[in-house]
Amino acid sequence: MARILDSFPPPLQLTHPTLSRSTWPSCSMPISPNPTFCSSISHYNQLTKAFAVPRRNAMALILSSYIFSEVGFNNIAFAQQSVGFREYIDQFDGYSFKYPQNWIQVRGAGADIFFRDPFVLDENLSVELSSPSSSRYKSVEDLGPPQEAAKKVLKQYLTEFMSTRLGVRRESNILSTSSRVADDGKLYYQVEVNIKSYANNNELAVMPQERVVRLEWDRRYLSVLGVENNQLYELRLQTPENVFVEEENDLRKVMDSFRVNKVAV
Repeated sequence: MARILDSFPPPLQLTHPTLSRSTWPSCSMPISPNPTFCSSISHYNQLTKAFAVPRRNAMALILSSYIFSEVGFNNIAFAQQSVGFREYIDQFDGYSFKYPQNWIQVRGAGADIFFRDPFVLDENLSVELSSPSSSRYKSVEDLGPPQEAAKKVLKQYLTEFMSTRLGVRRESNILSTSSRVADDGKLYYQVEVNIKSYANNNELAVMPQERVVRLEWDRRYLSVLGVENNQLYELRLQTPENVFVEEENDLRKVMDSFRVNKVAV
C-alpha cells in the first residue's frame, strides 16, 4: 500500500528541448510591419498549441494519481479496522489462547487472567481454574456429555449474576453445545448461552402500572472447557448480542485457540 504514495509521476518537462526563453522572439512591436516578426509570432503560436495537449495530459495524470492515492489511503484505513491477535501463554498454570491485540489486561478482576475490549466494556474474556488441591479431573468427560456440562456452566453464570435488587429478572437459554479434539490431541467442550436481564424502572412503585419492565442487557456467553494437570480450565467470553453478530468470526478464533498444557513439576 505504501507504494501508492510514490505513484505520482515525475514533474513533466514543459520546456521545448530546443527552445529556451532566450531564443523566443522579442515582443516589442515594430513601427512598421515586419514579415520576419510575424512568422516568428506564428511559429511561437504553433509551439504554444503543440504544448497545450501535454499540459492537459499532465493535469490528467496528476489528478488520476491523486485519486488512486486516495483509494490507497482508504484501503489502508479499512485494513487497520481488521484487528490482529496476540497469544497469551501462562506456563505456570498451563494454558494459552489468542486474543484481539487491541484488548487490554485488567488486573484484580478475580479471574486468573482477564482481558477487556477498551471500547465495548461489556466485551471481555477470562480464564477460570478449579482448585488444584480439591479437584482430580482426568478428562473433560468427567462433567458428563456436553449438554450436561452446559447446564452446569449456565447455573454457574446465573449464580454469579444473582441480584438482590427488587424487580430484577433473568432469562437464559443454552444455545449450543459441542465437543472437539484440538491439534494437541485433547478433548474440549464448547458451550454457548444467552442471558437477558430485565428490571423495573421504578421498583419501589406501589401500582403495577408504574413498574415498567425494561431490558437491561442482552449478552452471549461462550465457554471452552478443558482438563489438564487434574484441573478444569474454562475460557470465558462475554459479549453483547448485537456485538457478537459483528465479531463472531474473531470470537470463534479466540475459542478455537484455547489450549491446556502440562505443567512441569
